[in-house]
Amino acid sequence: MQKYLLLFLVILVSTWSQAQVVSSTPSIAVEGQAVTITFRADEGTKGLMGFTGDVYAHTGVITSESTGNSDWKYVVAAWGVNVPKAKLTRIATDLYELEISSDIRSYYGVPEGEDILKMAFVFRSATQVNGSWLEGKATGGTDILVDVYKEGLTALLSAPAADALFLPGEEIVVTGSGLNADGLRLYLNDALVKESTDLSLSHTLTAPASGSHELRLEAYKGTAVETQAISFYIREAVETAPRPANLRLGANVVDANKVTLVLQAPHKEFVYVLGDFNGWAPTPESQMKKDGEYFWLTIDQLEAGQEYAYQYYIDGELRLADPYTNKVLDGWNDKYIEDRVYPDLKPFPHEFTTGLVSVLNTAPEQYQWQVNDFQAPAKERMVVYEVLIRDFTANGDIKTITDTLDYFQRLGVNAIELMPFNEFEGNDSWGYNPSFFFAPDKAYGTMNDYKTFIDACHERGIAVIMDMVLNHSYSQSPLLQMYFDEGKPSADNPWYNQAHNMQNTGAQWGYDFNHESLYTQALVDSILSFWMEEFKIDGFRLDFTKGFTNTVYGPTSWASAYDASRIAILKRMADQVWTVKNDAIIIFEHLSDNSEEKELAEHGILLWGNINHNFSEAVMGYNESGKSNLDWSSYKQRTWNEPNLIAYMESHDEERVTYKALTYGKVAGDYSVKDLDTALERHQAAAAFLMVVPGPKMIWQFGELGYDISIDNGGRLGKKPPKWDYMDVPARRELWQVYAELIQMKTLEPVFSTSDYTIDVYGAVKKAALNGTNNQVRLVGNFDVVAIVLPLSFHLPAGGTIILKGTV
Repeated sequence: MQKYLLLFLVILVSTWSQAQVVSSTPSIAVEGQAVTITFRADEGTKGLMGFTGDVYAHTGVITSESTGNSDWKYVVAAWGVNVPKAKLTRIATDLYELEISSDIRSYYGVPEGEDILKMAFVFRSATQVNGSWLEGKATGGTDILVDVYKEGLTALLSAPAADALFLPGEEIVVTGSGLNADGLRLYLNDALVKESTDLSLSHTLTAPASGSHELRLEAYKGTAVETQAISFYIREAVETAPRPANLRLGANVVDANKVTLVLQAPHKEFVYVLGDFNGWAPTPESQMKKDGEYFWLTIDQLEAGQEYAYQYYIDGELRLADPYTNKVLDGWNDKYIEDRVYPDLKPFPHEFTTGLVSVLNTAPEQYQWQVNDFQAPAKERMVVYEVLIRDFTANGDIKTITDTLDYFQRLGVNAIELMPFNEFEGNDSWGYNPSFFFAPDKAYGTMNDYKTFIDACHERGIAVIMDMVLNHSYSQSPLLQMYFDEGKPSADNPWYNQAHNMQNTGAQWGYDFNHESLYTQALVDSILSFWMEEFKIDGFRLDFTKGFTNTVYGPTSWASAYDASRIAILKRMADQVWTVKNDAIIIFEHLSDNSEEKELAEHGILLWGNINHNFSEAVMGYNESGKSNLDWSSYKQRTWNEPNLIAYMESHDEERVTYKALTYGKVAGDYSVKDLDTALERHQAAAAFLMVVPGPKMIWQFGELGYDISIDNGGRLGKKPPKWDYMDVPARRELWQVYAELIQMKTLEPVFSTSDYTIDVYGAVKKAALNGTNNQVRLVGNFDVVAIVLPLSFHLPAGGTIILKGTV
């Protein structure tokens, strides 16, 4: 019986999760027969509810060759590709049918000899709506799975779902069906309760008083019998008890054999913990105690150093990973992570559950920090190097970047800003689609790999800044899924807004956090504190901070107008960060009206200064009407009192300056900006004007080598090749040398931090003058495409130095 139970748990996990999102006709789908799939758009995630456009099935099969329920085979068409045989027919509002008129094996093209176990579905809109696909998935955002059987004697229990919970005395409706059978027999704990000579069976029974129970359906033909069995459980009354003191949300290690889990879940009635430690069964021992809006449970008899996968089973409906977990298992994406990147990655427990699962370990390998007293560079001398781990090396992992730190040291940068590396959806991403905020993404390495990188940076005097996305998350976030209805956050979601306050669809990403909520503010504080305390992160670059408001902005607005409520939210957050780490670097990608940025700057916050357009125009040679005006690279030109502007000519978001020069550069006679050597010489001059103006600066990866592969090559978010071979090109190596020299002066010479400076950078000829105590800097650059004769007169102080850079 144990063998059968395990087998049928595998089959019915998917039935539990899809919760009537789909049904099939006939109810038992047979691989050699036609079948009609009925999809209810108002069930599951409800992402297509109310949609009136065409709907297609993204569909494949799970076969005997699949590694689990996420390993689709023989997918009918790539995502986003509309093929006629995958188009659904609308029967009524929110009701669709997909007719597989041939047999299932032929429809998917599965070769003989490979068993078909399930059909897998995600339903989607024919085209993107407001930049995103509308999707219909199972509750919890998982794939929709429909079991497929071979011809022959078959038994199928369609209700209740496996591991269902019932109250004592509650009516339980049991339905089942058979294929090629003489009749059906239904057993409750080995006692026969119903028999039928039909090929369908329905029976209502009263839930027992307590305990775990088994339902078994037998289909018989003569003496042959096929069986399907599931377990169900009787829900105990929730025990109310105060949680132990000084616990954080998530997993709290008590000792090497014991852990206490804490979940904050307002408005939820009951929660079970399911995991490797209890056979994934909602037994009375796995039910969490309740303390107001918190649920908690202490689990003991754990083995020190062993990883345990677990989920929360909430109100008998949702199985979700712990939002505060430090490690997530993903049955779909983990198989693509190479062992060299994440050795011995724990397998996903496909036989017990779907979705995402969290992992706990009472005695993980502890990283031994080598540097415990690192001091970040002064902000006015800071040169930040922005890195996308995926694209910086061929290996695309954090270990290889650690091995490459000598390069950063030779270049002279004193801060590295890593694009988001907390757990994001999928493995191939810029990282701005976050799902879990306390877990480093496994696609780049292990937790200790990240710590090794940070420690090694500190050994070299380099600060590490973490790019963090707190404006939004995407659908995998448990904090969203706990309170999600009709394709959007429900009204009682403590952390999210139901709708974007930004009505401009270009400013809408994922699901919008409600930063006015005290729940969200506490979440933000805990996220930032965690990374500073656990990983010794030196600071954060916070993405789209203009979104940290509930003020409504219209369809054409980019939310740049002064917003006092937003400023209050952002100042509160910054102040809380500084209570944890008083010298933490806080950088905002804000890009709002100057009055608001000035106020934030004077609060001690650094602001991104995007000068990409103007620097590009200068390098390309277009200077008329102030096209190449670099005024906005200076905090003084913005009337700020603090040098808290991080000016940059490139970031991850902008087209590359050298690409623009080579593609659109100006040509005058035999002088062409489109010539590589010429473009790179002009880039040298641009770099000088970027670095010389006082205040912190930023370089995008390989910008110091004149990276010239378009941001749109392979798609904006697509992988770009690392170009270490650029170092073999003399003109690129010379550009690198200029950057290195400028950075050395920037970080070491006090004059580059002076407040006594002026710039004249409106036209083709640009000038900068810096006055220090013992030296001066005078910089002149000609960004025209013709030679200009210009009289220059510099005063050289006694014992001083003049640093002169120019280009024709």
